[in-house]
Amino acid sequence: MINTYDILETIRMIQDECLDVRTTTMGISLLDCGDSDIDLSCKKIYEKICRKAEKLVEVGEGIEKEYGIPIINKRVSVTPIAILEGISGGDPVKYAKTLDRAAKTIGVNFIGGYSALVQKGFAAGDLELINSIPEALSVTERLCSSVNIGSTKAGINLDAVKLMGQNIKKCAELTKDDNCIAAGKLVVFCNAPEDNPFMAGAFHGVSEADCVINVGVSGPGVVRSAVSKYPDYSINEIAELIKKTAFKVTRMGQLVGALASERLGVPFGIVDLSLAPTPAVGDSVAHILEEIGLEKCGGMKQLKRAALWRLQALADFRVRLYPSVKTQV
Repeated sequence: MINTYDILETIRMIQDECLDVRTTTMGISLLDCGDSDIDLSCKKIYEKICRKAEKLVEVGEGIEKEYGIPIINKRVSVTPIAILEGISGGDPVKYAKTLDRAAKTIGVNFIGGYSALVQKGFAAGDLELINSIPEALSVTERLCSSVNIGSTKAGINLDAVKLMGQNIKKCAELTKDDNCIAAGKLVVFCNAPEDNPFMAGAFHGVSEADCVINVGVSGPGVVRSAVSKYPDYSINEIAELIKKTAFKVTRMGQLVGALASERLGVPFGIVDLSLAPTPAVGDSVAHILEEIGLEKCGGMKQLKRAALWRLQALADFRVRLYPSVKTQV
């Protein structure tokens, strides 16, 4: 039973601590849209996304107004497109343009899933999609892309590492006049989850249901505020405090997810708590670490000190190995 204190606490979190629902993301399986004719496959994709997600933005805005809960983004994630490319062949950029067109039609902020999973090697369609990423992200507006290049079980695909390093650079070069936005819409993963609602790395896993609704909640400001009230807590007490605070934050996400699931007529998937920073002052995991006890996060001064320390340590090591070598830092 939700009591008055819980309601007032949630209101305070929203007003003062930057609590919001970062995204409601509908995951849509495109496995039934594969076709040996890439144009026909693209047609199926566009029709399915527009049919399944036609009310996603409307429902999100309705919940936002009815309950006073900020829902910042409405998004869609789809089955990794490399799988469909392996079936159809052809120019994968056609898929990119189709996804972007569907995103604009239904009014979502981003659509994710221009993705490939290559931690154990390249299957049919993977290389074609990976090589097309710079062009695909530079000619689309709302499309996001990701590639999983490693996992704890499979190790790291070093060929994929090389390719993605080159592609990130190409993405930045192709959109250098637009703040290198193509590189900003690309994620390179290790151990990628298959039910991640957060862009730019979101995609709909092949083991997921045909269509689900996932919710991402933003909570750095709330966690930072909770930690700041107990400066003398031990690390174990801090850990328990963060767990309890995370539960309170995700409870709001669960409410939004349950409502959206009911109104859209699709299953409710997951609630994901994000500690990613937002433009709001203090709404960053860096501030949480500083509240716990870290002197300072980030900044060129700290980075410079760290770099000089490493260089000095390397120099000392070389001198110990080779006393006749003079090393200056």
